[in-house]
Amino acid sequence: MPHLHVEYTPNLAALEPQKLLLRLNHALVATGQFAHEADIKARATAVEVFQVGTMPAERGFIYARLAILSGRPEQVKKTLSDALLEVLKGAAPWPPGLDVQFGVDIVDMDRASYGKARIGG
Repeated sequence: MPHLHVEYTPNLAALEPQKLLLRLNHALVATGQFAHEADIKARATAVEVFQVGTMPAERGFIYARLAILSGRPEQVKKTLSDALLEVLKGAAPWPPGLDVQFGVDIVDMDRASYGKARIGG
């Protein structure tokens, strides 16, 4: 915990997903909300088939979903969302003429039923 899922459209050619994940993880650590940096699990997936809106315009997106254990106040969730959004917006030089949308969603994982184990490290 937490789990960070990032989806992005492949027409964002300048985006470097591995670097983006590291920057996002650093932003999460900087919030002070997580005890150990190694608890943050992040992954990125290019969405090969996508549609943004209904027009044939050049569009793309980056969307991050952060799943955290339930019980945090709304202001903490807003702080996490804002931190991730800032990283997403600055993740790459965006192509001129491409409409790029950024989104962040913070979701609660049920604290009572969440399970975790770790070997090594």
